[in-house]
Amino acid sequence: MNVIHAASELQPGRRKVCAAIGVFDGVHLGHQQVIRQTLADARQHEGLAVAITFDCHPNTIVAPARTPPMIYSLRQKLRVFKSLGVHTTLVIHFDRAFSQVPGEEFIRNLARDFGGLVSVCVGGEFTFGFQRSGNVALLQTLGKELKFTVHGLAAVALDGQTVSSTRIRDAIQSGNLDAASQMLGRAYTLAGTVVRGDQLGRRLGIPTANVDVAGLVVPPRGVYAIHAGVRGGRRHRAVLNIGVRPTLANPAPRLQVEAHLLDFDGELYGEELEITFVEKLREEQKFPSVEALTAQIRADIAAARLVFG
Repeated sequence: MNVIHAASELQPGRRKVCAAIGVFDGVHLGHQQVIRQTLADARQHEGLAVAITFDCHPNTIVAPARTPPMIYSLRQKLRVFKSLGVHTTLVIHFDRAFSQVPGEEFIRNLARDFGGLVSVCVGGEFTFGFQRSGNVALLQTLGKELKFTVHGLAAVALDGQTVSSTRIRDAIQSGNLDAASQMLGRAYTLAGTVVRGDQLGRRLGIPTANVDVAGLVVPPRGVYAIHAGVRGGRRHRAVLNIGVRPTLANPAPRLQVEAHLLDFDGELYGEELEITFVEKLREEQKFPSVEALTAQIRADIAAARLVFG
């Protein structure tokens, strides 16, 4: 899949362009419906299926206090687009200047730069542009003028409730990862870059990979048996701790996500680790000493091995 950062980079030649537009956080069942319609349009017109999304949540710029934690990192989202068959993704840098572009101007610019826009697909309640000036009605008006078809698709329901990114975030935060996975249409995963920590695990003889999950929604604190995916598609059995490490005297504790990969010896700094949750082993707890903590970690590793069989 191609990734571009300006519509003019696409250069479709004589091929038509069918576009899906959205934040697409999680690329859940409702988002997949939008993508599938775009793929169907592309097949019909022998054109290119293009997903258009943003490098951050728009609220990061327009309403920082209401910015939700994201379900997926951008890299995760791009991987899902690729797996669905999207030809190209346009990742727009959402900054203050872009936030002030009116909805009509945004669409006219897309149509001009793509050269052969024949369909636009969005969720039925999708809004865009400065002060949410763009919606399905505006798209339909512009579509008549600029000769593109508009699909404003209704939300998808599961168990009688609308599937939404907000509902998935709530499920993850409450620990209902099965429900999150059902709404995503795939197993829920958490991904982030491995960063250097304080090396405590290494000093204890149980090295951990510290995963940067800043800005992402995270499951409840505790210890989990997981599969850890690394570069090249390799997957390792692992034990994951999500918490603030209450046993250690830290005047400013912060949430940390640390994975110990079983039977692994190597460096992962700078690599992305994608975490698939298998089973929760226990809640976070405070121990009377570092020695007691170490003993419990070894017990957690043994418990995880039993989970994996």
